[in-house]
Amino acid sequence: MSINSIIRKAIESDSEKIWFLMEQLAIFENYIDSFEITPEIVKESGFRKSPPDFYCWVAEDEGKIAGILVYYFLPYTAENRPSIYMKELYVDENYRGQKIGEQLMDALKAEAKRNNCSQIKWTVAPWNNAGQRFYHRLGAKENKDWLNYEWNV
Repeated sequence: MSINSIIRKAIESDSEKIWFLMEQLAIFENYIDSFEITPEIVKESGFRKSPPDFYCWVAEDEGKIAGILVYYFLPYTAENRPSIYMKELYVDENYRGQKIGEQLMDALKAEAKRNNCSQIKWTVAPWNNAGQRFYHRLGAKENKDWLNYEWNV
C-alpha cells in the first residue's frame, strides 16, 4: 500500500484518533493495564490548556491518522537552550514501512531547530529492536552515559 500522507500539527478535532493510537502504543509496549488516558484528557491536556501539556504531529492519509509523534519541551538545560522530549512515536501497523515515522521525526527535528533546541531526547524499550534499528538508521545515538530511574508516588 502506498499513501500520500500529510504531516501536520495535530488539532483538537484529532483528539479521538490520537487517543486511539496512544492506546495502541500502550498495548504494543505492554502498559495497557496502567493506561489512564481518555480522549477527553487528550483534548484538555493537548489543546485546551495554555500552554499545553504536550504537542503532537500527525501523519494523515485521506482523513485517517496513520501515525502520531507526541512531545514536549524541556525549557531549561545546561546549554541554556531548550530540548525536546519525544514521549511517543507510533505508526498504525497498517501504515508501517512507508517512511511515516521518518517523516514525523523530520517534522520534530525542524520543530527543534525553529525553537533553538539543543537536542531531542527519548527512550526506547530494550526489547524494541525494530525501534532501535529505526533510530540508528536516522543517525540517532544511544546515550549510555545515563541510567533511567523512576519513582512512583
